[in-house]
Formats: sequence, structure tokens, C-alpha cells
Amino acid sequence: MILRLLTCLTLLALTSTSAPLRAEYDPLKVDSTTRETQDFTIADSTRSREIPIRVYLPKEPKPAPVILFSHGLGGARTNNAYLGQHWAQRGYIAVFLQHAGSDENVWREARLGERLSTLREAASPKNFLLRNEDVRVTLDQLDQWNTDKTHPLSGRLDLKHVGMSGHSFGAVTTQSVSGQTPVIGKGFTDDRIRAAVMMSPSGPRRGDPQKAFGGVKIPWLLLTGTEDDSPIGDTTPESRLEVFPGLPPGGKYELVLNGAQHSAFSERALPGDMKKRNPNHHRAILALTTAFWDAYLKDDAAAKAWLDGPDAKSVLEKEDRWQRK
Repeated sequence: MILRLLTCLTLLALTSTSAPLRAEYDPLKVDSTTRETQDFTIADSTRSREIPIRVYLPKEPKPAPVILFSHGLGGARTNNAYLGQHWAQRGYIAVFLQHAGSDENVWREARLGERLSTLREAASPKNFLLRNEDVRVTLDQLDQWNTDKTHPLSGRLDLKHVGMSGHSFGAVTTQSVSGQTPVIGKGFTDDRIRAAVMMSPSGPRRGDPQKAFGGVKIPWLLLTGTEDDSPIGDTTPESRLEVFPGLPPGGKYELVLNGAQHSAFSERALPGDMKKRNPNHHRAILALTTAFWDAYLKDDAAAKAWLDGPDAKSVLEKEDRWQRK
């Protein structure tokens, strides 16, 4: 009895003097609500084009991984602020691009009855090409600013760990620059991008999804909803599900939110929305995207274990669908 008591006391002493165990991984936890937002404009003289950007900066002024975000058709750099704010609070520098020609100015400058047709015209191959080039030019400019001691972003950007993301037309842009193979041509893949997140992705307009997505070499996270359609481009919830089966295995994930409409990934409803917004959708989006970035931009083993294990479903509702390969 005395021997057993001494053994228990010894084990208790060893436990109390050892290093504390790491806290359970939580992608929704933020250390501080403090962050900084700065706006810049990139001047691309070769195209006589400007790219406005909004940059969300974490509290600590040290090099941090960079996440680019491309808005949807008719959007702006101010859209999806909930993403930029959370990612910055988690230690990322989030750079939100605005694409002239397919941004909010398209519909703001049109007559009320002409706005939908104007937006359809803006969803053009020309603007698709401009958006792809905007991403490359932005990364080039960030690289220059990072080494310019006079610039506010000097030394703040870890450009060896870059993520790309976007919603709708921004998802199409993200797919293009992060590994999608076009029907013709060499494509627009930028090798500086290490991981990508697509919200409301799109299957290929032409050709086989396997050929379009079978060559993707980096981790991809796809997010869509059971009611994620679009009046422009005739995109259906079913067509958005064509992407995942075409991807090769290894770091590929798909979330399908039950009842989520196209606007679920933004901060406000769209004209024509009939359903009440589900507040858990944003919670799930923030948790899964953050864990994905932590796993593949910060090489965080705990984040990857959370993402690949049963914990990922803890932020989802019963009818949501989550899969990986």
C-alpha cells in the first residue's frame, strides 16, 4: 500500500514538472482582435491598368504567409471582409484584389434595368485573361514592395508561402492560376502559389474535368452549397461538383453546405435570394479555410490532423457534406 502511494506521488511530481501539453487545435480561436487594414493601388504600366488592393495585416510586424483573394463578378476589394479579418487575426497577410472591368463599377455605372446584361457582358474571356494577369502582377509588385525599405509592407511578406483564393468569378480565376489545364494553350499556373481555396468553383466550360483538373499539383479546398447556382453563366449546383472528382488525390478537400446559396460565401444576400442566411455557414467557412491554410502554408501538423480527422465535422451541421482525398 505504501509502495503504491509512493509510486502515485512520483508520477504526480513528474507530471507537474514536465512541459505543459499543447492546447487543442482550434481554427476559430484568435489571439487578438487587433489588426491593421491598408489600401494600395498597383500601377501596371505595361497594360495601362491599375489594380486596387486592400491588405489585412496581423498585429505582429513580422514576415507572415500571404493569401490573395479574388472577388466575384461585380465585386470589390472591400468584399468578404470577414475572411480577411479572421485570416489576419490568425497571422496571415490577406491581400484582396479588385479587377477593373469585372468589378462593382460595372453595375454601379449602368442603368437599373441594364445591370444584369452589363454583368453578363463583363463575364467575358477578355476579363478572365485580365484577372489572371492581375494575380501575376500583384505577386510581382508585392515582391518589390517587400524589399523596398520605404514601403509600409517592407519585410512583412513571406512570399515563399502564398495561398490563392476567390469566390465565383474569383474562384474561376483561382483555379486558372493554381493548376487548371486549359483546353488550348499552356495556361496561367503561377508556381509561387502553394495552396488554393475556391468558393463556388466551376467545372470547365469545355472538355473533360479529368483533363482540366487532373494535373493540379498543389492542395485545393473547394467550398460550395446545395443551392449554389448563378443567373450568369448558367452555373448549377451540380456543375460546381464536377471539379472535385477530376482532382488527383493528395491534399484535396470539398465542402458542400446544405441549403447554402451563392451568397453564402459573401456578407450579404443577393437579389433573388429566397432563403434566410444560416449563420453557421460563415463559422464553417472560417474554420475549414483557416485549418487548410495552417496545414499547407504554415506546415502545422495539428491543423492537418484536425482537417483530416473527425474534428473537421465538428463545425458542420448534420446535412453538410465533407470529403477529402
